[in-house]
Amino acid sequence: MKGTKAEKTEASRELPGTREQLLEAAEELFARKGFDGTSIRDLVELAGCKNISAVNYYFGDKKELYEELFRDRLRETRESRLEAIEAAMEKRNKPTLEKLLGAYAEDFLKPFKDPKRSQRFMQLFFRELAERRLPKNMFLNEMARPTIEALEKAISAVCPKIGKQDILMSILSITGQLVHIMQVRVLFEGTRGHSIVSIDINEAVEHIVKFSAAGMRVLGKGS
Repeated sequence: MKGTKAEKTEASRELPGTREQLLEAAEELFARKGFDGTSIRDLVELAGCKNISAVNYYFGDKKELYEELFRDRLRETRESRLEAIEAAMEKRNKPTLEKLLGAYAEDFLKPFKDPKRSQRFMQLFFRELAERRLPKNMFLNEMARPTIEALEKAISAVCPKIGKQDILMSILSITGQLVHIMQVRVLFEGTRGHSIVSIDINEAVEHIVKFSAAGMRVLGKGS
């Protein structure tokens, strides 16, 4: 833990779970107000901390808290997706391309079945795309590379005729479709007037899986 001796003394009086409460508060405030619009005082007040030194004690400063928030969420997401891929590939489940892509898609959209969390995450994610405060390779190293490598290996196992480059491009394609569904849900939340605003996530996943699996099988035939 970081901070001066005095800060450590003050912050050590906080209740257990303070670190996690600060991360939760940071996710909400950074998503709603942005990094520059969020003060240390805002963070500790929302987290229910008594001492303003709590951020320095647990994270060092606001920027390191921001980075640790993303690192924590990315690791959580990575482990969940890897577990979903592994479960889909268990022999007792009789792995197929559809089951594999379905498991990946379901897990990808799992956080977004909670409207409050999905909106907060999307706001945070797109703020980061615009402001670029994180280390350049964080998304790649913490989540994208391990997930893509595991999914590439699994797809090769269930559909060995698809070339490596086609597998990679197919993963990017299905991920892009899933991201778009997330954007649509957030963008049109609470509005009316078109069927697009009431898209059912389960139906969307089923369609994306069918569409993607069919296209990948065509690629495997060399057409």
